[in-house]
Amino acid sequence: MLVLFETPAGFALFKVLDEGKLSRAEDFWKDFESSESARQVVKLKAFSKFENTAEALTAATLLIDSKPSKGLRKFLRAHCEGETLGVGDSKLGNAIKEKLKIDCVHNNAVMELMRGLRSQLTELISGLGVQDLAPMSLGLSHSLSRYKLKFSPDKVDTMIIQAIGLLDELDKELNTYAMRVREWYGWHFPELAKIVQDNIQYAKAVKLMGNRANAVNLDFSEVLPEEVEAELKEAAVISMGTEVNDLDLANIRELCDQVLSLSEYRGQLYDYLRSRMNTIAPNLTALVGELVGARLIAHGGSLLNLAKQPGSTVQVLGAEKALFRALKTKHATPKYGLIFHASLVGQAAPKLKGKISRSLAAKAALAIRYDALADNQDNSMGLENRARHMIIFLFCRLIIHLLMCEKKKKKKKKKAEANNIEDAEVVEEPEKKKKRKTVVEDINEDGGAELAEEQKKKKKKKKSEAELENDDQKFQNGDEELRIKKKKKGRKHSEGDDYANEEAEEHGETEKSSKKKDKKKKKEKQRE
Repeated sequence: MLVLFETPAGFALFKVLDEGKLSRAEDFWKDFESSESARQVVKLKAFSKFENTAEALTAATLLIDSKPSKGLRKFLRAHCEGETLGVGDSKLGNAIKEKLKIDCVHNNAVMELMRGLRSQLTELISGLGVQDLAPMSLGLSHSLSRYKLKFSPDKVDTMIIQAIGLLDELDKELNTYAMRVREWYGWHFPELAKIVQDNIQYAKAVKLMGNRANAVNLDFSEVLPEEVEAELKEAAVISMGTEVNDLDLANIRELCDQVLSLSEYRGQLYDYLRSRMNTIAPNLTALVGELVGARLIAHGGSLLNLAKQPGSTVQVLGAEKALFRALKTKHATPKYGLIFHASLVGQAAPKLKGKISRSLAAKAALAIRYDALADNQDNSMGLENRARHMIIFLFCRLIIHLLMCEKKKKKKKKKAEANNIEDAEVVEEPEKKKKRKTVVEDINEDGGAELAEEQKKKKKKKKSEAELENDDQKFQNGDEELRIKKKKKGRKHSEGDDYANEEAEEHGETEKSSKKKDKKKKKEKQRE
């Protein structure tokens, strides 16, 4: 069994002399305590030295990606025919097996063996001393790190990530300290908090004034506007705050110094961040601004990682919780994340924010890739895309304005039509009232003669209807008496009863028909 070992100077192949020891890998460290015991376990079979630093760099970069270099393939073909090869990377072993048809082994015993080889490397490889190996490893590590960056030293995005993180922390600290100054000094001069709204101006005014009694004799022209200064002096005379001693004022002034120093440093840090963003990602800065661009880079981990993301991911970057919550609950997904704070999205109407953020994220993804992989350092692409978005934004605003104007015109027309209809109804109602009044007046002029006649007719109708009802009741009572008599007679004379019943029914029907005719005649007379 052979073992492949990579060194900064080249590749080494070691022959395992006693393969039985591989079964007890826990005791390998005892065999490598000294060089003599190590030579009894392994023996150097072949060594391939790198010709220059470039060859070492290419071989190391390929090994990081688990790929064998051209020199390594030649070296293994020459010395590993019919042998089993132990490797420290399973992916590298699979690649060697596919390309060279060499059986590779990667297990705990091989890793322990490599650990022992590393401890006795200079003793096992002749001609490779510690003095030669140390500078080789240092030079290779520097070259490898420089190759990993793939950028110039000016394009290190780590500085942006640290700067934006520090800027956010400074904002929180500055706000906390400013609120503490307002609360602390508010016991002495509570009216000042309403007069001066800005935290920095408040801290400067407190530091300059100290005791509120000194406000009348001080000049605040460098700190506050004239109107605010006059209001402050008036409020200081009639303030309801408590008195404080000099020691309290001294501590409050020290806190004001901290607020002012933090504010000054924040301004310097913001200028530094803006300059670094214009250097590293000029197109992204021109498109979304330095703060939003820096937060996108920090959230993505690096500019190169962010360049690998599609536009849809850039759009919702920073809203992961809302996105996964929406997917879990099967609701609408968020339309924007950190990109919402860009000026182009903020200026858009609420209905257009989603569309603007989508198109802006697509262009931002292109700008990030251009900044990460392009050689030149101009921001022409970002400015061009920003100008296009501004044109689209203004065009959309114009369309929305025209639509709103049309809606307003339609509403005005509807209101005017409704008002015209109401006016027409109002005009018709008094005419009807006048007609009613004229009818009443005519009736009054004719006199009460006609009214008296109508009342008499109504009384006659009521009397006739009452008489008809009484006749109906009498007729019904007569029918019932006849039925009772028929039942009594039916027991004795059945045949005679049948004949009498038929006559009674005929008689009742004739009476009913005659009475109905009389009723109809009376009603016709009453109507006449």
